[in-house]
Amino acid sequence: MNSFSNDQPSSKAFYNLYQTTGWNDEGTYSEEQLFRAIGNSWHILCVYNDNQQLIGFARLISDGVYQTFLCDLIIHPSCQHMGIGSEIVRRLIDYCRSQGMHWIQLSSAIGKQSFYERFGFKRRPDEGPGMQLFL
Repeated sequence: MNSFSNDQPSSKAFYNLYQTTGWNDEGTYSEEQLFRAIGNSWHILCVYNDNQQLIGFARLISDGVYQTFLCDLIIHPSCQHMGIGSEIVRRLIDYCRSQGMHWIQLSSAIGKQSFYERFGFKRRPDEGPGMQLFL
């Protein structure tokens, strides 16, 4: 039985899970940097298996008034397609509702949009606003 927690995971547990994504293949972020990043989150949600291994994670970054970003939804590859990601997203949406938030944004990898559409997220039009700068 998986357990959910809003407590920050250990830096090692998060780093190990983060490394399963391929997002840090070039070693851009150290374990310490990633741990500091999640510590600056508005709200986090962790999922642990029976062995207390971190197998799922996501976080919200927000100003607490109207800007909310769902970030870093990560499910360990051995635990994907088991409903864990869906439960995380549902719980984070419920948390936003409970805090009076009305707008949740996210960035999605190509091919993953349909996952989020099941929860009511809508794709931005190609001509819609949105820019980024990666330094």
